[in-house]
Amino acid sequence: MIAIIDYGVGNIRAFANIFKKLDVPFKIAKVADDLNHVDKLILPGVGAFDHAMEQLDGSGMRSKLDELVLKNQTPVMGICVGMQMLANSSDEGRLPGLGWIDATVKKFDETKIKFKTHLPHMGWNDIALVKENKLLAKLENDAKFYFLHSYYFSCNDSEDTIAITDYGIEFSCAVNKNNVYGVQFHPEKSHDYGIQLLNNFSRL
Repeated sequence: MIAIIDYGVGNIRAFANIFKKLDVPFKIAKVADDLNHVDKLILPGVGAFDHAMEQLDGSGMRSKLDELVLKNQTPVMGICVGMQMLANSSDEGRLPGLGWIDATVKKFDETKIKFKTHLPHMGWNDIALVKENKLLAKLENDAKFYFLHSYYFSCNDSEDTIAITDYGIEFSCAVNKNNVYGVQFHPEKSHDYGIQLLNNFSRL
């Protein structure tokens, strides 16, 4: 059973529709008790880092999520801002992140971006796989995903990066540390590639 964490920040219905199509059992978690009897977690997110952290802290689910992820080793995947929340901190805000992966979130340096539209990084971009990982199974090395962000995830341990994307610089667009996964792009908006990735996560 996958719990899609609904703390007021994220496109919950899009994930629900995909898992329904895949015939993958899921439920939408809005309070801590909704996290009982689940074996995987999806942490979506859009908007500003501090607002997302405040919403999660205010949901009453934070301590239960720490228990599931850190103690029980329940697989979790953060998506977009949900991925950035996995880090220790973000240049976008003042609040600490979840600290589930040793990383910081940094703002793109616009002077290094050659495109007319600098920020946000918005639209389709391909990813390059840097190591084999079950989350990325059956994805081509140039699989395209939809991005929308102005900040990027910077791992302090390069071993945690499993895929990269280039936008002025190469940055980690997919990460994995033990049971913790994160993707900067939006699989729920990325058609067949996104469906494959979400199916892969359901089978971990």
